[in-house]
Amino acid sequence: MEGMSLTVAITGASGVVFGRELLMALEGDSRVTRVHLVASENSLRVMAEELGISGRTELLEKLLGHAPAKTQQHADANIGASIASGSYPSHGMIVLPCSMGTLAAIANGLADSLIARAADVTLKERRPLILCVRETPFNRIHLRNMALAAEAGAVIFPVIPAFYNRPTDSTEMARQFVSRVLAHIGLPQPGAYVWKPDE
Repeated sequence: MEGMSLTVAITGASGVVFGRELLMALEGDSRVTRVHLVASENSLRVMAEELGISGRTELLEKLLGHAPAKTQQHADANIGASIASGSYPSHGMIVLPCSMGTLAAIANGLADSLIARAADVTLKERRPLILCVRETPFNRIHLRNMALAAEAGAVIFPVIPAFYNRPTDSTEMARQFVSRVLAHIGLPQPGAYVWKPDE
């Protein structure tokens, strides 16, 4: 599909390298014309810990390594942003990584932040919503919230990297996982590993 507009949320769960790889893939995909990024306040702490990236100033430049060509950043507190309205054209939303707190807000329709509101809009407009949950082990509250979100139309896509492609480092693992997510939303990536059993 050409001319896609997507929303990406990065929340305060471990694994922000996956979110960074997702943004990099979308920036380089000619089928995507607009990306809306919302990074939660808690995600900033995780970025500092895991990627050595500090602060919200020039966050996209720090994540991508260059100025963004098609990605626009929104504050999580800005519930008046374009992506908070169902009238704004969008082809879906990906939350990667998705914390259990964010999952709970989405599953229970709280819509008390831009991330939760954008996800709520995505569900009500019957657009694809992919929640890449990141936690282990799951307790019953987590499982119930995942079931609620799935019943509402979301896809629960746990951050479980593959090993059959023999990744050499965490970045390659993240890139392959992102390729799986994007294929699920209709954006298969060139160079993605595809399992081909012996004939």
